[in-house]
Amino acid sequence: MVDSTDAGRGRAARRHALQGALARLTAPVWVPLGALWLRYGRGYAIEGVRASRALYRRVWEESSAPLLVCANHLTLVDSMLVAWALAGPAAHVVRFRELPWNIPEARNFAATLWTRIATYLLKCIPIERGGRREDVAGVLKRVGHLLARGETALLFPEGGRSRSGRVEVDSAAWGVGRIIAAAPGCRVLCVYLRGEKQETWSNLPARGDRFHVSVECIEPKSHHRGVRRSRDLARQVVGQLQRMERRYLGASQ
Repeated sequence: MVDSTDAGRGRAARRHALQGALARLTAPVWVPLGALWLRYGRGYAIEGVRASRALYRRVWEESSAPLLVCANHLTLVDSMLVAWALAGPAAHVVRFRELPWNIPEARNFAATLWTRIATYLLKCIPIERGGRREDVAGVLKRVGHLLARGETALLFPEGGRSRSGRVEVDSAAWGVGRIIAAAPGCRVLCVYLRGEKQETWSNLPARGDRFHVSVECIEPKSHHRGVRRSRDLARQVVGQLQRMERRYLGASQ
C-alpha cells in the first residue's frame, strides 16, 4: 500500500514541476517585459542595484543551504521591484531558479480565470490571507518544498502592506517562521527597498520614483519549539528589516 503522505508529496512535486516548466518556457517573454515596464513604463530606477545584485549572486555561490527572500511591503508591485533589484532580466532567464517564486494575495492577483492563468505562468503561488487554515498550510508546505529543491521564494513577513509605512515587528506572520523552522540551515535574504516618494502604503509607487535598496543575509536561530519557535524566527526576520529601515531613514534625514 502506498503511504498517503508520500502520494500527496508526489502529486505536489508533479504539480510544481509542471508549473515551473511552463513558467520557464514563457520567462523569455514575461521577465524582460516586466523589467521594461518598471524602467520605461513607470520610469523607476534603483540606487545601489549593482551591490544588491552582486551580493545576491555571492549568496547563491557560497552555499547550497535553503534560501528564503524576505522584504518589507508597501505596494502591490514590491515583488517585481525586489526581483529587479536582485538580478537583471537576462540573469533571471538564464538562472531561472534564482528568480524567487512569489506568494501573492489571491484576492488581489488571482480573482479571475485570466489572472489565475497569469499568476500560474508568472511563477506565483497565490494565497488567501485569513483563508482556511489547511489551504494556508498547503501553501507554506509548498514553499518549503521549493526551498528543499534548491529554489527560493519571496515572502513579506509582515503579512501585508504596512499601513503605517514602517516595518512593524508586532506584525510578524508566524508562517514565515514555520517555513524557516522546517528548513534546516535556512538562510534569509532580507531586502529593504523603498522609494524616495513613498510615505506610506499604496497600490503603485509614484511614477518616476527612485528606490534605495539594502540587502543582508542572516540565519535565524531559536531554542523554542512549536508555535513559539515559528513566532520567534519570524520576529527575528522582521526585526532585521526594521533595523535596515532605521539605517535608511537615518541616512535620508
